[in-house]
Amino acid sequence: MTDDQQHAHRLDCEAAAADCRFIIQSETEEEAIELAKTHMRDVHGRDYTDEELRSEHLKVV
Repeated sequence: MTDDQQHAHRLDCEAAAADCRFIIQSETEEEAIELAKTHMRDVHGRDYTDEELRSEHLKVV
């Protein structure tokens, strides 16, 4: 993959919480998942595992 074909890892909170427009986008999957876990815990009071976020909410764009 060349530099101009970089993909981003994106989590859209609206998929998990309909009233939240928070979006996380990162070059690395690990960072996107950690940011999402923190957001979901701090803002929504819910704990997700890495695998739940990866399989249910993470998109590569």
